[in-house]
Amino acid sequence: MGNYRHTKVLIIGSGPAGYTAGVYASRAMLEPLLIQGIEPGGQLTTTTEVENWPGDSEVQGPDLMIRMENHAKSVGCEVVSDIITNLKLSDRPFTATGDSGNTYTCDSIILATGARAKWLGLSSEEKYKGFGVSACATCDGFFYRNEEIVVIGGGNTAVEEALFLTNFASKVTLIHRRDELRSEKILQDRLFKNPKIETLWFNEVVEVLGDKEPLGVTGIKVKNVKTGGLSTIKCKGIFVGIGHSPANELVKDVLKTHMGGYVITEPDSTETSIPGVFAAGDLTDHKYRQAVTSAGMGCMAALEAERFLAEAK
Repeated sequence: MGNYRHTKVLIIGSGPAGYTAGVYASRAMLEPLLIQGIEPGGQLTTTTEVENWPGDSEVQGPDLMIRMENHAKSVGCEVVSDIITNLKLSDRPFTATGDSGNTYTCDSIILATGARAKWLGLSSEEKYKGFGVSACATCDGFFYRNEEIVVIGGGNTAVEEALFLTNFASKVTLIHRRDELRSEKILQDRLFKNPKIETLWFNEVVEVLGDKEPLGVTGIKVKNVKTGGLSTIKCKGIFVGIGHSPANELVKDVLKTHMGGYVITEPDSTETSIPGVFAAGDLTDHKYRQAVTSAGMGCMAALEAERFLAEAK
């Protein structure tokens, strides 16, 4: 039998949005409880250099998240290592059930569960996940020293992964369905100047090729989207960088969503379709998806939760 806890503000998620909400809610003397979730620190723990966080011209993603966690704790936010598996928002107080068996009730809730990597959806991709197919260059790039690898995508995620992987690989091929990238221009400039990176335009992956014994990737089959022609590229690793989808499992059937599952909030607000429930960060942001905007929304959510609780008295 787990423990029972009640708090005025329950924060679910531990990325920039969650920890910033923790700082502001603590400073408002709301004694918040922050549940870290399955990936403490969020997506930034799987990045290397973060170059656009104000005040740090360069900082490692995991280091930045440790600092944020320590900051939240230092002002009184209680950080709990647990994963929320069920959320009941139909009654008050709201009830959250943890994987630990603990039950948390709260008068207001801040959802900061973030987003996670999208996959191509191929059965062959699923087969080789962890055996040559990855969505995290920071986690797995080291295993491909002096090997030829492929990165799929055309946004910031893909370009950043490709650039990082040149630290290990002998060659990186970036595959994109179009002939131009959506990433920031400064990243594109670095990509095109890097002698280890080759770009393959107007192509998409149709199959991951590999060995059974031992299980491992040997290449990919790609299709030219203009001609329909098929070709094979030899590689030992495939990194999927096609973006992210919101981690909305707890609320997708309860809160209003749009744009593929992002939680809808009121204009210039973090208020959701249920009073007392606030959403911040990549769970609601389909447009910017930056650490600094997530932190800003975490601040907004905490201030709005404080106002909600004051008006509910």
